[in-house]
Amino acid sequence: MSTTTAPVRGPGQGTVPSGTGTPPRRRRTRRPPEVRNGAARYRAWWVPWLWVAAPVVVVAMFYLFPFLNTFFLSFTDASPLSGQGENVGLQNYRDLLSDPVFWNAVLNSVVYALIVVPLMVLLPLLVALLVRDKVPGIGLFRSLYYVPAIASLVVISLAWSAILRDQGMVNVALMDIGLIDQPISFLTGRWTLLLCAMAVTLWAGIPYYMIMYLAALANVDRSLYDAAAVDGAGPVRKFLTVTVPGVRTMMTLVAILVTIGSLKIFTEVHLLSNGTGGIGGESQTLTMYIRAVGLDPTYGSLGLGSAGAVALFLMTIGLLIASQRLNADSEN
Repeated sequence: MSTTTAPVRGPGQGTVPSGTGTPPRRRRTRRPPEVRNGAARYRAWWVPWLWVAAPVVVVAMFYLFPFLNTFFLSFTDASPLSGQGENVGLQNYRDLLSDPVFWNAVLNSVVYALIVVPLMVLLPLLVALLVRDKVPGIGLFRSLYYVPAIASLVVISLAWSAILRDQGMVNVALMDIGLIDQPISFLTGRWTLLLCAMAVTLWAGIPYYMIMYLAALANVDRSLYDAAAVDGAGPVRKFLTVTVPGVRTMMTLVAILVTIGSLKIFTEVHLLSNGTGGIGGESQTLTMYIRAVGLDPTYGSLGLGSAGAVALFLMTIGLLIASQRLNADSEN
């Protein structure tokens, strides 16, 4: 006659038959909460938010609020002195699009960006390749070459204005050696003034971006150059197949930064032209137009200037999106 064994209930678990030799499973207990160490034991939950509050307040006060205020002012007829006005809808944007001075400023800013951006992306990379190798005296050369990047842009622009004026060093030197009979109007012609401003921008910006490229080149494996040399690659092919792919991310970053800076260029053109933007304002950029229209206490319109600032923002975003698309297509 067969007998059955009564099941034995494990602690906190199901039943197991007695005599099977299987030990009962232990009850699974919940882990205690993570123990905080040090001063965190006595810190309230809201204390970390205090560290975030200060930067958030600064960003909201000096970036977010001015941006929103500019956007709302673009739909009003506010004056520079009062700062208040009535809602006029899209009239400021209609006046902006029908103003030939606005389109002239847009053309100058776009041409400025189209010339400066490619040069500022390429030239600092070439200079970084020249100063990358450790040779005697290279540290002193790097330090001296970086001086324009730490100098004030106002001082640099004023110095170049003195050099390029009609009786400046360049014209005097060219006349002394007999290359010209009369001074060249570097700072009065429309395109010559813009080209001089571009030269100042490049002269001051190349050392700064050279340092960024040096950091990127330090991460490029030198063995890739050796492998390319074994395959018979020359300097140009090494540059295109090893250097450029290795610093592509940095090139994209530099292009974005330079694009933003070129579209809102102001200091160089303003100081080189002594605040006039050239003869009749033909060389003024979009930021100079916004300042002239929005801050003139007599004839200015803060609403129209704000509309120009919004147009500059949209134009900058559009060019950045276009550059990202082109970069993605080139990678594919």
